[in-house]
Amino acid sequence: MATELALPLATEQSPVSATHYLVLTHERLELREQGPSAPGPVYVDFITGAADYRRRWGGGRQQPLARAVGLKGSAGPTVIDLTAGLGQDAFVLACLGCSLRLVERSPIIAALLRDGLRRASLHPDIGAVVTQRMRLQIADGRDYLSGLHESQWPDVIYLDPMYPQRRKTALASKEMRLLRVLAGDDLDAPELLTTALIHARRRVVVKRPRRAPALSEAMPDAQIIAPNTRFDLYLPHPKAVCKPALTSTATD
Repeated sequence: MATELALPLATEQSPVSATHYLVLTHERLELREQGPSAPGPVYVDFITGAADYRRRWGGGRQQPLARAVGLKGSAGPTVIDLTAGLGQDAFVLACLGCSLRLVERSPIIAALLRDGLRRASLHPDIGAVVTQRMRLQIADGRDYLSGLHESQWPDVIYLDPMYPQRRKTALASKEMRLLRVLAGDDLDAPELLTTALIHARRRVVVKRPRRAPALSEAMPDAQIIAPNTRFDLYLPHPKAVCKPALTSTATD
């Protein structure tokens, strides 16, 4: 893994001084920050915790994420998650019947995600969902989309770029803080949206903080709003910059 990621290998015999470490334990791959006030390790877990709760009690196809992607009836659209991160939303969509291609450009984040997918694939309750509906690709999103043949274009492209940094509110979660260290601020997210609009068959979904501005000057065609999150929906055609947005609300 160190060779693949072009990282120095730290062992007890040859320690390496660094601010962050990827640590392979007997159970999983973890990202750890060093220092007296460092948070706990970050790792991908689809089996327990928040992912398991969302799978069981998240609201099914009535939850805002499912409605944003356009889940209706028994249909299971194809989705490219172009900013996969730790894969939490992708996992929910896979459990609801979507076929996911997860694209992540950070090799280190992708390594954490790949490890989580591997462990989940062995679990009796969710193994089939993970192996049959979730496929990981390490690539820049724009390059990945540009390399697709039109026959490979998905029904939906999902974007969850890095949220704006918080200043006067509570700190972001430890996962988000460490992911920002690795992935940066996603300053090219507007360009990613432009490319996505060319390659989606039905819609592009952009996840944003509820009160954050739109990702680009083009206004979304519709919005689904939850208490802390907003999903901006774009149809794959040219849109006027000042087009008003339709809004719906959710209670979860």
